[in-house]
Amino acid sequence: MSGANFDLFFEPAYGRAVPVAESVQRLTANNPSPFTFRGTNSYIVGGSSVAVIDPGPEDEAHFEALMAALSGRQVTHIFISHTHRDHSPLARRLKETTGALTVGEGPHRPSRPLREGEINLFAESSDTDFVPDIAIGDGETISGDGWALTGVLTPGHTANHAAFALEGSGILFSADHVMAWATTIVAPPDGSMADYMASLDKLIARDDNLLLPGHGGPVKSPAPFVRGLKTHRRLRERSIIERIRAGDGTIPKIVDMIYRDTDKRLHGAAALSVLAHIEDLMERGEVTADGPPSLVAHYQLVGA
Repeated sequence: MSGANFDLFFEPAYGRAVPVAESVQRLTANNPSPFTFRGTNSYIVGGSSVAVIDPGPEDEAHFEALMAALSGRQVTHIFISHTHRDHSPLARRLKETTGALTVGEGPHRPSRPLREGEINLFAESSDTDFVPDIAIGDGETISGDGWALTGVLTPGHTANHAAFALEGSGILFSADHVMAWATTIVAPPDGSMADYMASLDKLIARDDNLLLPGHGGPVKSPAPFVRGLKTHRRLRERSIIERIRAGDGTIPKIVDMIYRDTDKRLHGAAALSVLAHIEDLMERGEVTADGPPSLVAHYQLVGA
């Protein structure tokens, strides 16, 4: 396999809760974009007493649809996979309305400190107000009436990214770490490529049989798909090394070459993804620069 086989088929069914597994429903927010695909998926887990995973953006229509789907049921916990504004903000209203406890790895934070003069280009996308009532650790389980969710910490997309395993089902709610429709954005300083690759290895070592992501449809064969994602990233890394070897020593030149068939609206995110790869390559001693790694630095291979 040369990389992941992406699946772009997905019917969002806006405003309606769709059963996707036993005791699991999906409700997709109507917030499509190049970054969110058809919209953000919220999940309802349980029967008469439930947990909600990623209630989504602050959107009135999605809130009303979520409350309609929850009618007659008690919400005890609200799980947050990470603190981007398309996933966590609606937790505040849902908590106020239901009295449920919020659960997450922790508040938003960058994967590393900002360097002198650096601007976090994804700062506006971050929900810095969210603080979970319960900070879930790796391997810790929170149980409700007929369900139990275990934290599987998967930093990379963000420092506080967490997936949640539904015990006894083989289902992992993979949020933005692994999605069927596209690769994950890893954008420093929020994201870390080294952390992301380690988190892929973590999922490869698991035996999940279904991944339910934050955007798009399910991943039905997790192990080969995640291995394909890892291969895809290594191929991208190799392409970056080849462009630097060829004399394209700046990120804009690298992006123009290796993302020439990608939607131009995504080139800013692509540049940050290249930066994430280069930071990892510099940490491993394979690439050097004329200063700290940045979007404007000049790069060359070590020993060139």
